This record gives sequence, structure tokens and C-alpha cells, in this order.
Amino acid sequence: MKYTYRTKGVCSMQIEFELEGEIVKNVNFIGGCSGNTQGVARLAEGRSKDELITLLSGIRCGFKNTSCPDQLAKALSEVK
Repeated sequence: MKYTYRTKGVCSMQIEFELEGEIVKNVNFIGGCSGNTQGVARLAEGRSKDELITLLSGIRCGFKNTSCPDQLAKALSEVK
């Protein structure tokens, strides 16, 4: 199933991803730091939703209270 999440407090505007059961596929950040978001998207590919929530939750970007990886964790948490 395909999902779209509107991010809050980061440079990227939204995250699109698919879930096949509990496995994350086709992660795409719209906006943000291209190299970083591409890296996060590729590393997320094929991992379980719960594993990514654990790995990415709480990551901060500079002085912000969140980051693009943290926003992906929030998006995945909302699907639970």
C-alpha cells in the first residue's frame, strides 16, 4: 500500500513510501537535502517498519528537534 506523509519542521515537504506487509519499499523524499534523503531512502529499502522506527526515531538535524530520518520514523509510526 502507498502512503504520503507531510513533514513538519524539516526542509523536505513530504515523504512517499510503500509497505508490503511490514517491509518498507520505494521511499521518496520530496525536497530536502538531496544526497542525505536519497541515502536514507536507499538504506530504508527492504527493512521492516519497526526496525526503521527504532533506528531513526529521535535523530535531530542541527538545532531542530527533528530531521528527515526522524520524520520517516513518525510517518511509519502513524501507519501502525
